[in-house]
Amino acid sequence: MKDYELFSKDTKAFIYGAQTRAVQRMLDFDFMCRKDSPSVVAMITPERGGFEKFFWGTKEVRIPRLTSIVDATVKYPDADVMVNFASQRSAYDITVEALDTDTIRTVVVIAEGVPERRERKLAAMAKAKGKWIIGPATVGGVKAGVFKIGNAAGTMQNMREAKLYRPGSVGFVSVSGGLSNEGYNILARNTDGLNEGIAIGGDAFPGSTLLDHLLRYEANPDIKMMVCLGELGGTAEYEIADAVKDGRLTKPLVMWVTGTCAKVLPGQVQFGHAGAKANSTAETADAKNDALREAGVIVPDSFDDYHEKIKQTYERLVSEGTITPAEEFESPNIPIDYAQAVAEGLVRKPTNFISTICDESGEVHNYCGVPIDEVIGKNYGIGGVIGLLWFKKDIPTYAREFMEMVLQIIADHGPAVSGAHNTIVAARAGKDLLSSLVSGLLTIGPRFGGAVNGAAEHFLYGLRSNMAPREFVAHMKLKNVRIQGIGHRLHTVENPDKRVELMIGYAKAHFHKTELLDYAQSVEQVTTQKKNNLILNVDGCIGVLLVDLLKELKFSDKEIDEMIDAGLFNALFVLGRSIGFMGHYFDQKRLKSGLYRHPLDDILYDVPERPEKVE
Repeated sequence: MKDYELFSKDTKAFIYGAQTRAVQRMLDFDFMCRKDSPSVVAMITPERGGFEKFFWGTKEVRIPRLTSIVDATVKYPDADVMVNFASQRSAYDITVEALDTDTIRTVVVIAEGVPERRERKLAAMAKAKGKWIIGPATVGGVKAGVFKIGNAAGTMQNMREAKLYRPGSVGFVSVSGGLSNEGYNILARNTDGLNEGIAIGGDAFPGSTLLDHLLRYEANPDIKMMVCLGELGGTAEYEIADAVKDGRLTKPLVMWVTGTCAKVLPGQVQFGHAGAKANSTAETADAKNDALREAGVIVPDSFDDYHEKIKQTYERLVSEGTITPAEEFESPNIPIDYAQAVAEGLVRKPTNFISTICDESGEVHNYCGVPIDEVIGKNYGIGGVIGLLWFKKDIPTYAREFMEMVLQIIADHGPAVSGAHNTIVAARAGKDLLSSLVSGLLTIGPRFGGAVNGAAEHFLYGLRSNMAPREFVAHMKLKNVRIQGIGHRLHTVENPDKRVELMIGYAKAHFHKTELLDYAQSVEQVTTQKKNNLILNVDGCIGVLLVDLLKELKFSDKEIDEMIDAGLFNALFVLGRSIGFMGHYFDQKRLKSGLYRHPLDDILYDVPERPEKVE
């Protein structure tokens, strides 16, 4: 790369900071320019490494995230540009570190507010090392068709309209990044477009000056004319006038110094940039425009005819044969990001998921339309939340309390049942909470915990078939089907299950009707005549009372059947029993119990002396 070139088609850059939007804009520009690969090789993010995904056209690519400048330069020695997005607090130190590397030649400092003393030191250091600084307080710049710095040049539409996807014949430099965007558009409308444009930044002591870049353009044979925008404050424009006078700048230069309106404003006005303040008559825009005009620079009468001077100069150079207008071509389309397209109402797509029970996309999370603060404030409780999320209804207080009673009753049934046993064994094997809990939950099924659903199905079948209790028992026996929800290993008619009594008492006191419970109790009277432990057990009681409760809540028979088929009744058992399983897990961890091994004397070893031999 020539001394006058900062960027080429092969330029590779680092981005310092987690500036994903800036990286994506640079990659979109690369793609628009029909480059073969992204210009950004890595992001330098001390907080973490890994990678970040970006789009290259419609495809996704990965850009590494490295944690230090040293690591980045070792891994990518060909990268000679670093765009420094560090804050004003650390921008100086990061830039110094980059200038001290062997491979980084150009550092772009985006931060505003870098102390002037440090800015001067950075500029001196870069010149001493033969390196370049653009900024601070800059958006960067563009080498048309080649390379774009960060967020320079605005939107993709602006870049396309300014024809930045291919190089023109004009070199442009300004103080202001915003006016750079305007300048690129002016050039596109009045010339064959930009070749290279730089915004040096609005501070009083930039790392490189307007003249520094004009001298580069002077040396670049691809740049045939130069355009510049200065501003009031400082004396940099006088350096340009001197360079024109002494012959260092010979190419046609169209230039305007902004801020001529300051003379009609009251008092001493400072414009948006730190350096845009005239401390003497010589620093005013009018004085500098006069000096440039006198030196031979093409200076318009006002900014209003800036574009006219540019157009006249360009057309003269074309007629003289100095400029051969750049060839136009169709640049690739850059797909719009989906999030942006949605925000602008440009796309629609069918959803893959539907949620009718909650919505966390708004300002306040809600359960079935009830804001979470209302759920807490009005004390919905776990029962009320189950009503909202399972049944999609704001159920009454008695229904909420019944749900919570059921959860308390079925929370645990000791360590011997299969679910608790499995949880304990897994915990003692050193497994984590989730693995141990799942080990227990996976035992829930037809033989353990599944009787809630089954009981509801069986008793509903008898009731809807208009079978008398004795007829129903005989029918199930004939089918060789054990009635689920009937029978207990310990409790009998004489020794009733207090849990069942509590639920029945609550339902009789609060439910308007208990049709299925009444039917189940009639069946119980038949089964206990055969054996006194064939009573309505906990699972059976929960199953029939849930049906009665759902009828109270105005659900149809069809809706109730759908809930049973979906396993909703067993879900209450799963939810409640999970509390107990987790309790057993924590209990074993507190006890620091060792690995469980089943005792040998509890296993029947019935192994033949020899296997059957097959001839």
